[in-house]
Amino acid sequence: MSRLDSFIRRLTAQRDILNAVADLVNGTEGPVLEFGLGNGRTYDHLREQFPDRRIIAFDREVRSYSSSTPPAEDIVTGDIRDSGQSFLGIDAALAHADIGTGHDEIDAVTLTWLPQLMVGVLVKDGIAVSGLPLDRPELEQLPLPQGIKEGRYFLYRRK
Repeated sequence: MSRLDSFIRRLTAQRDILNAVADLVNGTEGPVLEFGLGNGRTYDHLREQFPDRRIIAFDREVRSYSSSTPPAEDIVTGDIRDSGQSFLGIDAALAHADIGTGHDEIDAVTLTWLPQLMVGVLVKDGIAVSGLPLDRPELEQLPLPQGIKEGRYFLYRRK
């Protein structure tokens, strides 16, 4: 599979999961956290899915399109590993992280801290969506929406 086809499948899986979790999240209070703002495409989609929720986005620096940039009070800049620690206990209804690089050695380092961060920011029954697996006993893996290949994206509920 070409890298372009792989990218398209990953983004399609991301969109389909975020669309599917809207019903799971709607009964749960709390903000939405977006780890990895990038150019703001996913933030923009989350804004459409959850128009009445606060959405807080994290990234090293703001590089998003102006129309897809959160208000200043909802952007957290710096290393997500460090900046995210200030949000432990925020009781988020949804946390999304698409910060994998596709480089096994770099992603292995991310996996030493990302699962703990995701657990720490979620409310009980909150939903975690991630491009990397989150192996934590506090997270129950949920089935993916139909048509998404196992291992392409990951979906969890906080126990």
